[in-house]
Amino acid sequence: QVQLVESGGGLVQPGGSLRLSCEASGFTLDSYAIGWFRQAPGKEREGVSCISSSDGNTFYADSVKGRFTISRDNAKNTVYLQMNSLKPEDTAVYYCAADSLTSAWITTVQAMCYTPLMLNSWGHGTQVTVSS
Repeated sequence: QVQLVESGGGLVQPGGSLRLSCEASGFTLDSYAIGWFRQAPGKEREGVSCISSSDGNTFYADSVKGRFTISRDNAKNTVYLQMNSLKPEDTAVYYCAADSLTSAWITTVQAMCYTPLMLNSWGHGTQVTVSS
């Protein structure tokens, strides 16, 4: 069974840090681009950061550039999102998704991050709350 499982969320004060993990089971991540997305209450799901399968290409939303870092460890079948200098507006449920970037409409990590509605393989999410 193909599965993505997110972990690492929690409650953190503004300025704090968290590291999210996205672990795959039932398939190997090394052939897939992985993206982190988030959805706050009443808002649409948005792309936060995406990373390619093998050449290291990454994309970051402007709102997280310089604060978040995406990385992958294919040997552990896991992708990480290191989140530093967290702000209250980062509060959301964070999801990871996988895509092969071989479809006609998603061929780059940037396109992947911009089109969450086109993605089919999702985890169940982990809550991140930034509050004092």
